[in-house]
Amino acid sequence: QVQLVESGGGLVQAGGSLRLSCVASRSIISIKTMGWYRQPPGKQRELVATITGSREPNYADSVKGRFTVSRDDAKNTVFLQMDSLKPEDTAVYYCNALYYEMPYWGKGTLVTVSS
Repeated sequence: QVQLVESGGGLVQAGGSLRLSCVASRSIISIKTMGWYRQPPGKQRELVATITGSREPNYADSVKGRFTVSRDDAKNTVFLQMDSLKPEDTAVYYCNALYYEMPYWGKGTLVTVSS
C-alpha cells in the first residue's frame, strides 16, 4: 500500500503561484505513475498532470504552459508548480499513485484562487 499526504494549498489571487507537494509513505522509485487530479466545487474529479518514472509528463489542456509536475524520488515526493493561477483553478487537489496497477489517493488539499 501507499499513503499519500498533500500540502501547499491555500488562498491566492489570480495570477499568483502555488507549489503543491505530495509525500509518499514508501519509495516512489517503483511507482509507475504519479500525478495530480482536482475536483472543482460541484464538479467531477479531473486529471491535472501525471509523471512517469522516466519523468515523462502529461498535462490537461487547461493547465498546459502554466503548471509543471515533477518528482524527487530521493524524497518520495511529487510536486505541482502552479503559475498564472485562474479562478477556475479553484478545487481540491488530490495526489495519485499508480502502484502495481492499483490507484492510491491522498486526502486532498484545497486551492482557492480569488479574482
